[in-house]
Amino acid sequence: MSSSSVNHISQPCIYGHFVSSTTERKSRLMKWLSKFFKGGSGNSRGQQPQFLGDENMSWRAPARSMDGNSRTSKEKEELDRAIALSLAEDVKKPKGYRWRTDQDEDLARSLQDNSNSSSYPPKYAPWEYNPHSYRKCSGCYKDIVSGNYLGCMGTFFHPECFLCRSCGVPITEYEFSLSGNNTYHKSCFKEMTHPKCEVCHQFIPTNGAGLIEYRCHPFWSQKYCPAHENDNTKRCCSCERLESRNARYMSLGDGRSLCLECMESAIMDTGDCQPLYHSIRDYYEGMNMKIDQQVPMLLVERHALNEAIEGEKHGLHHMPETRGLCLSEEQTVTSILRRPRIGGHGLIGIRTHPQKLIRRCEVTAILVIYGLPRLLTGAILAHELMHAWLRLKGYRNLSPEVEEGICQVLSHMWLESEVMPGSRNMPSTSTASSSSTWSSSKKGGKSQAESKLGEFFMHQIAHDASPAYGGGFRAAYAAVNKYGLRSTLEHIRLTGSFPL
Repeated sequence: MSSSSVNHISQPCIYGHFVSSTTERKSRLMKWLSKFFKGGSGNSRGQQPQFLGDENMSWRAPARSMDGNSRTSKEKEELDRAIALSLAEDVKKPKGYRWRTDQDEDLARSLQDNSNSSSYPPKYAPWEYNPHSYRKCSGCYKDIVSGNYLGCMGTFFHPECFLCRSCGVPITEYEFSLSGNNTYHKSCFKEMTHPKCEVCHQFIPTNGAGLIEYRCHPFWSQKYCPAHENDNTKRCCSCERLESRNARYMSLGDGRSLCLECMESAIMDTGDCQPLYHSIRDYYEGMNMKIDQQVPMLLVERHALNEAIEGEKHGLHHMPETRGLCLSEEQTVTSILRRPRIGGHGLIGIRTHPQKLIRRCEVTAILVIYGLPRLLTGAILAHELMHAWLRLKGYRNLSPEVEEGICQVLSHMWLESEVMPGSRNMPSTSTASSSSTWSSSKKGGKSQAESKLGEFFMHQIAHDASPAYGGGFRAAYAAVNKYGLRSTLEHIRLTGSFPL
């Protein structure tokens, strides 16, 4: 909510009417004027007041005797009483309505002055608006000459100038919202300030304490009702955003769903992933961390990855969802040979192929789950390739915090080189630079949506809450920033820990 002061005002305005010749004003004046002029003391020269014109009203005083003392005290008392009654009628009106104007009092007092005058012929008392007493409209800044007006917050408005700041339509209701000096329809103010759920697109309801309670994604700032966390609303397995009622997610057939933005760059089969895999190997080579062995890389389904995890005796896996694996045992793994095609809101026609993996070195193969965006697939590959590099270079018996932490640093560095080209984590060799932009050159550059995804994956790594992946990354990242990657790796090889 805005920190600005917000008031919801009920019946805030003084609705009035500047009158110069209206029927009501004439009739009211006539009631008590005629009471005096109708006969009063029996003065034969008494006559009714004359109203001249409609828009500008003047009153011509009645002719009177030259003898100023001929008026009886009874007549004066009746005149005073009539004026008092007229003023009292306004006081009795409900609060918020003011039909009496300043000119009413001026006219009454002018009448009284002339009635007490002894001069003859009588003075004329024309009643006209005093230009210096005009009220200024706070909306159009013009004078309010005649007609309806509104008094609010110590200022005045033409009815058509009392506008809602949001929709620009005049406010005619007795209740409105006020934020600072700006006025709003209550409905417009709610539409503007009350958060709406980005899943069901309804106003987020209040909780038992009357407070607006909602969930908000820490990166995407997606606001949604707390109920959607438990009502089987789909969540993208890549970017974690909840499925909106206005946009259907793509089902991958294994319990995972993919949003349309992530689907644009998703890699669906092993063949499609090979160029990306080789570009990341070139990235390692550009940092003088070449991997000499030809380690197979396979894209697999979710259940195939889980089966491979069960067959791995000493693997370290990020729960609850493992998306990549560096195998060191011999296994037969079912990989995706041909990408599935889209059918309705899911993928159909997936073609798999069982492949026996033979252990020829410390690393048997690298497995990555299919259907993830290119940048996430690449981040997983960079992580698993670091596991392979450590094993092939003889790093033994590392703690989960140290091994997973340094692998996450390499994953983060590769993402940074993709999302922010020219960063300090970009390999210096031209081969690695050109290879790492395989997808960008193929598609004519990354879209803004893909770059934002890359930033999210970096955010995920940096804010991981697990001790090994999150805590290990932050310790490794601090060491690399302070001592450099090569010195940190050498210290790990000698001591099994990060330099302090």
